[in-house]
Amino acid sequence: MNVSIVGSGYVGTTVAACLADLDHDVVNVEIDEEIVETINAGEAPIHESGLEPRIAEHASDSLRATTDYAEVRETDVTLLCLPTPQSEDGSLDLAPMRAGAEMLGEALTEKDDDHLVVVKSTVLPGTTEEVVAPILADESGTPIGEGIEVAMNPEFLRMGTAVGDFLEPDKVVLGTRTDEAAETLRELYAPILANDDTHLVETAVREAELIKYANNAFLASKVSLVNELGNIAKEYGADAYEVLEAVGLDDRISERFMRSGLGWGGSCFPKDVAALRAGAREQGYEPELLDAAVAVNDEQPTRLVSLLADHVDLEGARIAVLGLSFKPGTDDVRKSRALDVLEHLENRGASVVAYDPVATDNVREKYPDADLEFAGSPEAALEGADGAVVATDWPEFDDLDREFEGMAQRVLVDGRRIDVDRDALEVYEGLTW
Repeated sequence: MNVSIVGSGYVGTTVAACLADLDHDVVNVEIDEEIVETINAGEAPIHESGLEPRIAEHASDSLRATTDYAEVRETDVTLLCLPTPQSEDGSLDLAPMRAGAEMLGEALTEKDDDHLVVVKSTVLPGTTEEVVAPILADESGTPIGEGIEVAMNPEFLRMGTAVGDFLEPDKVVLGTRTDEAAETLRELYAPILANDDTHLVETAVREAELIKYANNAFLASKVSLVNELGNIAKEYGADAYEVLEAVGLDDRISERFMRSGLGWGGSCFPKDVAALRAGAREQGYEPELLDAAVAVNDEQPTRLVSLLADHVDLEGARIAVLGLSFKPGTDDVRKSRALDVLEHLENRGASVVAYDPVATDNVREKYPDADLEFAGSPEAALEGADGAVVATDWPEFDDLDREFEGMAQRVLVDGRRIDVDRDALEVYEGLTW
């Protein structure tokens, strides 16, 4: 199938490379010329495991990038993978989506054949049919349903595992208005749907839009509930991980997302939960449970630094922070809990030395004037430190037992439950251990 993808950020680039891997011919439409040149050179514009080899393999054949929207006329379906940034009040800024829909609609004025436009970005219910569809109709001069059709196909990609999440998902959600649109999307995803472990969910457009938000809101609330239980366990002197491991054996609950710690961050959970809360209030509903989930999450970095302060006088202390990305496997530092930890430590007078295997440059760019020292290895960060904090559970941190000997005070507060020998430390304080 000939596919066009508008937008080449984290989602658009991953989807483009994976669809090319499934033998589709893919053109990525992107306004950033540098990103276009990067993809056409066979390189990935983002750090994501397994992505660059696929781009390198297909860039000269079934995958190419362009700034020219006219290219969409040669395709059967267009996926809108545009950013929906968060406004100050938590609501979505749909300006990029509107602009992309306008340029796509203009390009489709000269197409004679039918065209399916699929929103893949995360948007609140009603956006596809009430925002994107009217823009496409106005700009193209073609009524929706009479040459142009719209659909919703949310993505469930996790940074660090996005390629695997796309190619072997637990579900594919198709929100359509017509049987023809549904059939087109089933054909697009046929190789993936052939996997017996992948569930096909076919529904209407508005339900498909809400499924993504409900999915992330549930997981975010689960993490906050687990952290609340972990905080309570701490007060009783109980091992939260043993408690929650047993709770996870209940098949109604499962063992996933049952590790208490610093909480959730990144580009999806914070933005999606904020947008759902703002959207609920617009509809006249107060989302008290989601408000509480956010409040618990926001407090976790403060609790971690307080635990450290119980054992180390932070004023003037040298503190090593291990991990800066919001999760392992990615260089993304958006809404990373590690950044909150850095801020709390600096506010309490600590001198911070930080290490991350891939995210250091992004933190430097985000905080160019911050008084931070960046180490080239975890060993260098720990050398001479009065205390240490684990903010991201990179696998390499599991092998630091002997490196703790280089610390001035072997005090570790672990916000992610890494697998270290606690006997190698003077004080080990898991956030909820």
